Amino acid sequence: MGKDTIADIITSIRNAEMDRKRVVRIASTNITENIVKILLREGFIENARKHRENSKSFLVLTLRHRRNRKNPSRNFRNRQIFNLKRISRPGLRIYSNYQRIPRILGGMGIVILSTSRGIMTDREARLERIGGEILCYIW
Repeated sequence: MGKDTIADIITSIRNAEMDRKRVVRIASTNITENIVKILLREGFIENARKHRENSKSFLVLTLRHRRNRKNPSRNFRNRQIFNLKRISRPGLRIYSNYQRIPRILGGMGIVILSTSRGIMTDREARLERIGGEILCYIW
């Protein structure tokens, strides 16, 4: 685990999905809890619960899997249920106003933003007419 907690959770979820693991354990911070709430609300993950071990808090995520995937080696391109991409990073922050927030796959994917009113999706930010730092894309 590095200093970029958002990249750490994105990498953990992506690696667990590629290994077809159903459960992922990530460090619990305020930012990760808010991102997990968005993923849960948007239907990208099935369940999330908080777990405490030796004075450290973890989030245990249950990933959602497609039912029609019988043999993963045959259909390698469609192995991932969803893709996650980190946009703004500690070395290069990317900001956007509400009019220039990108639409992922014509609105099929979501953009997670950190705004002055908290972490929210692109749709919520457009409705509230506020911009912010673009954290990641999910599609």
